[in-house]
Amino acid sequence: MRARQNLRDAFSTYKRVSSKEAIDIFDKEDYSALLQNGIAQGITNPSWRPSLPHILVATISSFLFGYHLGVVNEPLESISLDLGFSGNTMAEGLVVSTCLGGALIGSLFSGWITDGVGRRRAFQLSALPMMVGAFVSATTNNLEGMLLGRFLVGTGMGLGPSVASLYVTEVSPSYIRGTYGSFIQIATCLGLMSALFIGIPVKEIVGWWRVCFWVSAIPASILALAMEFCVESPHWLHKKGRHADAEAEFEKVLGGLHVKLAMAELSKSDRGDGTDSVKFSELLYGRHFRAALWYKRCILFLFDCLQKCGGTFRPGQHLCRSCKSIGINCCNGLDG
Repeated sequence: MRARQNLRDAFSTYKRVSSKEAIDIFDKEDYSALLQNGIAQGITNPSWRPSLPHILVATISSFLFGYHLGVVNEPLESISLDLGFSGNTMAEGLVVSTCLGGALIGSLFSGWITDGVGRRRAFQLSALPMMVGAFVSATTNNLEGMLLGRFLVGTGMGLGPSVASLYVTEVSPSYIRGTYGSFIQIATCLGLMSALFIGIPVKEIVGWWRVCFWVSAIPASILALAMEFCVESPHWLHKKGRHADAEAEFEKVLGGLHVKLAMAELSKSDRGDGTDSVKFSELLYGRHFRAALWYKRCILFLFDCLQKCGGTFRPGQHLCRSCKSIGINCCNGLDG
């Protein structure tokens, strides 16, 4: 009864006290009691619908990541013929991989940009080089311009998906967070598939490869514009001391009934209540060694899977080349 009364008192003062005072209503003992006895069960499960549009907009960056990974896969032969480096395997490799070099640069600065300007502005900054790079690649008449465009696109590729993962985590309700997180992977796969489908007419239509790059500017523009109407991360706002703005954003994605509990959780995490620090040495020996051992086994298993995938797709690439040599084109996307 005591925990129920404190919960009722906290929400009754929602409009009459400041954010700091409202958060202090939930002391550590009462907050734990709310979560343990199930009184806050309805509060901890807000509707998933208000946050869904914001999540879908954020996953456009992952869609663009997948699209630009595969956009040169099918048109590479036509690009090399039009730009005058046909048969130069080094140049073809650079056209494919330069975007990954740009992605490395973008990912190195992603944390600094995201914490500095916020999640929404970081998304818009990631969309800008993707639009400019797509324009440069679509209009170039030489290899240097193509490489420049691919590098610019890569910087946006490195920044966008990392911000998307953080944004989805901070905006989505906790009970649906895993499902929303899978949208990022699904969007990447859809981007790859879209790039392969759009590249199908490249053999029949002269210059179609330029259209493939122009098309990528459309979702990038949508991302930049739609982010103006999406919520900012309440976690980032709270970290910057803008508690009233954080409450307003929580209300948009969770509903007014769940705002104070979400703010209390943020305050609890900032104070470090109930956290248990772990030293790096404890991963090698001590109480966390067993968990770290399982983690190491998972990493080794992942590398083993990647090695098997490499052994699977490499013969596939040779098979594609062999089929093409006898006039059969049946392996779209595998022949890089």
